[in-house]
Amino acid sequence: MTRKPLMAGNWKMNMDHVEAAGLVQKLAWTLKDKGYDPEQSEAAVLVPFTDIRTVQTLIEGDRLPLAYGAQDISTQDKGAYTGEVSGAMLSKLACKYVAVGHSERRQYHGETDEVVNTKAKKAIEYGITPIICVGEGLDIRKAGNQVTYTLDQVKGALAGIDAAQVADLVIAYEPVWAIGTGEVATPEDAQEVCGAIRQCIGELYDAPTAEAVRIQYGGSVKAANVGELMAKPDVDGALVGGASLDPEEFAGIVRFYALPQVG
Repeated sequence: MTRKPLMAGNWKMNMDHVEAAGLVQKLAWTLKDKGYDPEQSEAAVLVPFTDIRTVQTLIEGDRLPLAYGAQDISTQDKGAYTGEVSGAMLSKLACKYVAVGHSERRQYHGETDEVVNTKAKKAIEYGITPIICVGEGLDIRKAGNQVTYTLDQVKGALAGIDAAQVADLVIAYEPVWAIGTGEVATPEDAQEVCGAIRQCIGELYDAPTAEAVRIQYGGSVKAANVGELMAKPDVDGALVGGASLDPEEFAGIVRFYALPQVG
């Protein structure tokens, strides 16, 4: 597999800019101390808007082996949209990634597949890689409709995006029932949906596009379970929530390739 796994830590609404500086420094030190190899996996942090400049200064100034990005992007370029942050603003801060369509945005802010699609296109327009989040709730899972439901989200999010752009973006499968609950999909659950997403992209576009796109799993990922998840052929990384606020734990996730259960 030529896809480099992406371990992205979503800090959510945690860490002010002072705390962010400390966390990034501790994470970088921990990764260095443990012999992190950036060729084996890519580490990124998705931080609150108020932290981005501080994180950028640290990572660029100290040449830390970390990528960084934002947790959301506006559908608009500029103007009278109080509280919004545009792609142009994120681009000026050299953000590499931005999460779009996270389940919390869908739930609390009513974001539809159409909105997610618009945000993904805005990220691409400004040279930022969107991490497009998809996944089902517990009711959908219990009904056995997780694949159909998730693929409908994928199709909606990718509408009007061409093959070359899709090959470069990231899709994060995050079953909502496993986010922040301590519950985690089994490796087989993750593979079922991630594999279906890859097959769907192959049908929508072509085999090379499907082979190139990175598909993450998100939902209560920890160092203790990441190895089994990453052993699955269509899981190309993790979107990590709470565990990304613990430098030691997140470093263990980033270095999944060194865990005994992997090989």
